Amino acid sequence: MKTSWKMTAAMACALFSPLLISSTIRADETAAQEPGIWQKHSYSFAFLGFTSTYSCDGLADKLKVLLIAAGARPDAKSRAGACASGFGRPDKFARADLTFYTLALGASPSSGADAPSGSKPVNGTWRPVSFAAHSPRELATGDCELIEQFRNNVLPMFTTRNVENHTTCVPHQESGSNIDLRFESFTAARRPPGAGAKPAGT
Repeated sequence: MKTSWKMTAAMACALFSPLLISSTIRADETAAQEPGIWQKHSYSFAFLGFTSTYSCDGLADKLKVLLIAAGARPDAKSRAGACASGFGRPDKFARADLTFYTLALGASPSSGADAPSGSKPVNGTWRPVSFAAHSPRELATGDCELIEQFRNNVLPMFTTRNVENHTTCVPHQESGSNIDLRFESFTAARRPPGAGAKPAGT
């Protein structure tokens, strides 16, 4: 009987422990949430580098990956700009036109922000982000100068904290270059199961 009771107790623990852990994680996430408001940004990104050359469409694709990884809303748009070279052909003056939303702290847009009319506050949370070679997987060492320009020109449009940048780019060569950019980004909290796919605040 004692053995049977112990087995029953062990099985109950195995069944309910994951549920308890999951509930604790959800409770922690809810407690850490803060109100935020979506802000719209439009930016023409002109790449200027010494090591890598991008086609305009290739640059647009790469920037879309960086935007989403940094915490932009999933409907971010990155389109090839006006380039002299054709589709898929490297261009020394590659450009991309970006339109994206980032989450700002507070229940109302900050002064000068271009937020949608009638936008409502949404729940936001701080999420750690790390840029390195193959993180995201589309990122390579040759993108070092792109990361530098993204950090200087685009990342300030995000709400971030604890930024640590140890990125080192060596002109005209990949050897010796290192991508190492870390920060916390204020992003929309994960939606509960069964919630619609439409972005909050629209």
